[in-house]
Amino acid sequence: MAVEALGSAPRVKVAPWNDPVIRGWVFQIVVVGLVAALAWYLIGNTLDNLNRQKIASGFDYLGREAGFEIGDTMISYSPASTYARAIWVGILNTLRVAVLGIILSTILGTLVGVGRLSPNWLLSKICEWYVEAFRNVPLLLWLFLFYKLISEAFPGPRQAISAFWNSVFLSNRGLYFPVPVTDPIHKWMAVGLLAGIAGAIALRRWAKKRQDATGQPFPSISAGIAVVLGLPALVWLAGGAPTAMSWPALKGFNFEGGAVIQPEFTALLVGLVLYTSAFVAEIVRSGILALHKGQSEAAAALGLSRGLAMRLVLLPQALRVIVPPMTSQYLNITKNSSLAIAIGYPDLVASINVTINQTGQAIENILLIMAAYLSVSLSISAFMNWYNRRIALTER
Repeated sequence: MAVEALGSAPRVKVAPWNDPVIRGWVFQIVVVGLVAALAWYLIGNTLDNLNRQKIASGFDYLGREAGFEIGDTMISYSPASTYARAIWVGILNTLRVAVLGIILSTILGTLVGVGRLSPNWLLSKICEWYVEAFRNVPLLLWLFLFYKLISEAFPGPRQAISAFWNSVFLSNRGLYFPVPVTDPIHKWMAVGLLAGIAGAIALRRWAKKRQDATGQPFPSISAGIAVVLGLPALVWLAGGAPTAMSWPALKGFNFEGGAVIQPEFTALLVGLVLYTSAFVAEIVRSGILALHKGQSEAAAALGLSRGLAMRLVLLPQALRVIVPPMTSQYLNITKNSSLAIAIGYPDLVASINVTINQTGQAIENILLIMAAYLSVSLSISAFMNWYNRRIALTER
């Protein structure tokens, strides 16, 4: 036993196998080695089995012709396109549903959550029944119900419901409406829209600093909307103001021209929004109830109405409680969109499923699905974590 100099605590030398630090490192290295060995065995065994069954491996198939149709696309696609483009179409369709679902479920869930706290007995009960109905029935059943309602409730294309001087048509094939004919100026209008959004954000920050410094409010919301809409309009005027439109028209058994919102997309979006908003409503309600009642009493003492008190006092403070669990709901709505295959919407899972059937390369395609959902989920988590840190209380 060796003892250090006077005034310091004695330190006993121990054998390396009894040192907790060394022992911890050894255990970690052994575990990592075992996991790596297991992974090496599984991968090698899988590749050997694929070779024996003469099943190709790798991702070379992504450059081959897909040979199948996709009914709903956000970008140009045909059966002559590659498997890579077919998968990219599925990813974009999934992202479209996820982004719209997150936005709409947040708005609806917030309204329902606030409604549950209303002193109006009827409104409070309606919101309560809404939450209990949607969150206690599996989402898949809601999707089946909404899809059947949409496909059965509306007439066929020949008896479609028309509106706006026969320019919009509603049938069991979807909602058809006119859209502008593609023009090169539209790309610059999109750039103008992005610039307008950036300008509106900068204007909002400037207005807040100005109000903090002088106490004078600035109509940043109306001015921001004017900037967001005004810049694309100016670009459109500068590009010659093209007005050519593609109009839907009945030809044969269906409509051609214009754009269409298909019933599969509508049923999926409605189901995801209504189902997820029930959980969002409970998160919002619990976040508001977590605040001390003195906050609402102080707002009332200042003469604020219930609506202003909720918007200016309670909800901004409740965000610190609401945001963390909301992240889980945003991730859920993204992953739940994979149920689209049950009602025929061509999302990522549907595109990959057809690709697997035609190429036989299931492992590679499943890895692509996992990588896509993992990337989207990590991006959502990173953004929500950043926003949570931004609104967190900081010690001075």
